[in-house]
Amino acid sequence: MTPDGYRRVLLKLSGEALMGEREFGLDPAIVTRIAGEVKAVIDLGVQVCLVIGGGNIFRGMSGAASGMERATADYMGMLGTVMNSLALQSALERIGVDTRVQSAISMQSVCEPYIRRRAIRHMEKHRAVIFAAGTGNPFFTTDTAAALRASEMGCDALLKATKVDGVYSADPHLHKDAVRYERLTYLDVLSRDLKVMDAAAISLARENHIPILVFSLLKPGGFAETISGTGRFTIITEAEG
Repeated sequence: MTPDGYRRVLLKLSGEALMGEREFGLDPAIVTRIAGEVKAVIDLGVQVCLVIGGGNIFRGMSGAASGMERATADYMGMLGTVMNSLALQSALERIGVDTRVQSAISMQSVCEPYIRRRAIRHMEKHRAVIFAAGTGNPFFTTDTAAALRASEMGCDALLKATKVDGVYSADPHLHKDAVRYERLTYLDVLSRDLKVMDAAAISLARENHIPILVFSLLKPGGFAETISGTGRFTIITEAEG
């Protein structure tokens, strides 16, 4: 168990995180590095599950905006998350981490169906579990899927990997005077519209008392440092202090 007492955590990655400097698709070097970050945390004795977005392959909202029916576009986005999940599974297993992909949409030729008790058992056996295809329903984001799976798995924390080292009052790449927060409450995030995760995800985490830790994926070792309480991150909980 880590110094902060995290026994089981969920890591939420955006699909864009897997692109690197590319305009779309996967950067194998980035996928390999992320796999190494996950392995480092598992080596600490922490059980890890993951949810990955599909924005690098297909974003449902952009499809809907161009005239496609929203539900169809969202299902296509879910299929993109399965592709990302299989890519990360391959990278993890290359470095010795047993990994299972569970999909909310049945496709048993390539991955397991989502079964809560089976997923928990995999993690108890020190396997990484990647939850693919979101919630299996259109109109729900992968952020909401992450909060849902973290709740179902009884996770001690939900970690959101981003391009910056925490939550800021505005985009720090565009606003040099943006203020970085060390701690926030769920209500702070909702009332200030801080765009950490969508409102449904924040509300679900709040309802199930799951702290959200926002950290930078760009810093090597950032995931393990955040879990150990030594890195730079913003923690979102019920009360400040």
